Amino acid sequence: MALSIENKSEIVQTHRRHEGDTGSAEVQIALLTTRIAQLTEHLKIHKKDHSSRRGLLKMVGKRSGLLKFLARQNRERYLTTIGKLGLRR
Repeated sequence: MALSIENKSEIVQTHRRHEGDTGSAEVQIALLTTRIAQLTEHLKIHKKDHSSRRGLLKMVGKRSGLLKFLARQNRERYLTTIGKLGLRR
């Protein structure tokens, strides 16, 4: 269920702010968005997997918090990030 090393490194390369950046808000949001999409597909098949559903809700809340933080800190970075990821906000 977790992201493969290749997928994770590709996402980090795409969304990083500078060389060696692996933990900026943009990278974290992109990784969470990918995990949320994977888990959503899993839950479409396994409708009664409530423990995974709880994890999904926790990830969505964490992503929401990171997006709010980014919007407060730098509006331009926030708009760029949601544009790249195709999030509705």
